[in-house]
Amino acid sequence: GRLIAVGTTSVRSLEAVAQLNGGLLKPHCGPVDLVIQPGYKFKVVEGLLTNFHLPKSSLLLLVSALIGRERLMALYREAIEKKYRFFSYGDAMWIPPEAVLNSAKSEAC
Repeated sequence: GRLIAVGTTSVRSLEAVAQLNGGLLKPHCGPVDLVIQPGYKFKVVEGLLTNFHLPKSSLLLLVSALIGRERLMALYREAIEKKYRFFSYGDAMWIPPEAVLNSAKSEAC
């Protein structure tokens, strides 16, 4: 089945554990050290439900790695025009697997 993450923290956790285990998800206890930015090739996450993040955050880099900066900026322009709420208790965006950049997908996806 498809792995859809809810939140960017879930993306980091899932991807870091998969990276530690050769692309497989296995139980893990302990810290992870992964920054996801454009150019990253996702190992297990195929879609994302996330809120709109504040400018200049590493979370924007993560979402940009998934769908591309141009598409992300277009979504943010629309969100601003329609007066969406930002940050933790704001509106959310659904990024389906079909919207993920081909260059960001693993061969397994």
